[in-house]
Amino acid sequence: MSATKQSPRARGLLRREYPARKDRFRLILLTFFLTSCSALGGGTLGTATPRPPTPTPLLSPTTVWFPPTETPTPRPLTTTTATPNERAGIGEVFAADMFRDNSDWDIFESDDGNAALFNQSLTLSAAPGVYLISLNKSLVLADFYAEVTAHLNLCVGADEYGILVRAIPVTYYRFSLTCDGKMRLDRISGGERNPLQERRVTADAPRGAPSSVVIGVWAAGDEIRIFLNGHFQFSVRDPNLQSGTIGFFVHAVGKTPMTISFSDLLVYHLRVVQPVGTPVIVP
Repeated sequence: MSATKQSPRARGLLRREYPARKDRFRLILLTFFLTSCSALGGGTLGTATPRPPTPTPLLSPTTVWFPPTETPTPRPLTTTTATPNERAGIGEVFAADMFRDNSDWDIFESDDGNAALFNQSLTLSAAPGVYLISLNKSLVLADFYAEVTAHLNLCVGADEYGILVRAIPVTYYRFSLTCDGKMRLDRISGGERNPLQERRVTADAPRGAPSSVVIGVWAAGDEIRIFLNGHFQFSVRDPNLQSGTIGFFVHAVGKTPMTISFSDLLVYHLRVVQPVGTPVIVP
């Protein structure tokens, strides 16, 4: 059979296959078209993933250049009560003792200690455990203000020193300072101590030697006021002793001796009309 001629059977098969090929060709074109569309769309078709909402930007706070302020409530005016003059009535100096005359003071020397006048001062030195006093023999005082400077030459811890006022040999008011900065006031009667101001710390007392402090005593009627370096310390009232002399003392409480010198004693007249008022005790 010739290659250019086809039998009727072959021609029939060709006619049946041709539409089938056309259908397959159309199917290929359709598939290619759909694939191209998917590529252009950037992905396969499916359920879209929801995106979170874009947050709303917060507003920046507005600067307040002149903020409102509360109107202060006016307070009622108050009048300050005047503090009584702690050293009221001080007049002129009537005794200025520079500690030159041995006849005016109790002067002694012993194994327990000594009292001596030297370099315009009264020096009291006591052995351990010894209490020494020296009284002025010529002064008799009732109302007065007195100042003296105490110099701590050898003094430690609870060792005591100070001034005696309205004194007679066995009875007097005794203001004492310790070498660790405490003070107190007692009435001594026949060797018995009657506390008028219990021991307390003061910032005006020196701590140890060498150092110094100015002691001031204001006495009017039954009231006594104490000063250190010009600063008011406290006030007490006691009617028992009305007059007497001035003296000084030391008490070596510990196991070592002590030495204190007193200088620049000034005694002033005091003219006070009672009542004078009691100042508040300084804490």
